[in-house]
Amino acid sequence: VKDPRFTGATLLLLQPVAAQGEAVDRVLVALDSVGAGAGEHVMFVRGTEAAYPFHPSEPPTDATIVGIVDRWNLE
Repeated sequence: VKDPRFTGATLLLLQPVAAQGEAVDRVLVALDSVGAGAGEHVMFVRGTEAAYPFHPSEPPTDATIVGIVDRWNLE
């Protein structure tokens, strides 16, 4: 079923990673709310909160990118 709330939305594949950078879990599809690009590290949310950045349209999503990570500091 084509949902009109997805019109114009960007879908990206995400590979969750641990703090040290190794892949964890499996790849997932997420809506992009911040204009992220390929190869960038991002923050994402899952569940009901994933629709909040698109209020009031609230597309039926379970994962949404909500931030781009500028740097990691593991010290």
